[in-house]
Amino acid sequence: MKRDAVGAGAIALGWGFAVAVAAYAVVRAIQFFLYPDPNPATLVWSAHSGFFWRVWTVGYAGGIAAFVAFPLALTRPDAAARTLASAVAVAAVMLALQTALLP
Repeated sequence: MKRDAVGAGAIALGWGFAVAVAAYAVVRAIQFFLYPDPNPATLVWSAHSGFFWRVWTVGYAGGIAAFVAFPLALTRPDAAARTLASAVAVAAVMLALQTALLP
């Protein structure tokens, strides 16, 4: 395996993680308004766990983003890595805002 492909794979994986985190914040915010969860203190048992469905959904989206980012990281690794730092910061701010404002 070539060194360029390993670096591009690492950058693509980073993009996949960043997209998954940002998508989680968006999905959770949408779910907060459209499908509010019942109060866990009054709920005895449920067959549906919203958290696990959200995690699987955004994991899938992050995987797709990683596959899309890989060829781009092969051709322009410097630009992909430079913009990845901004994407991680944006995803962190989105998740922090979602957690603070829409628990």
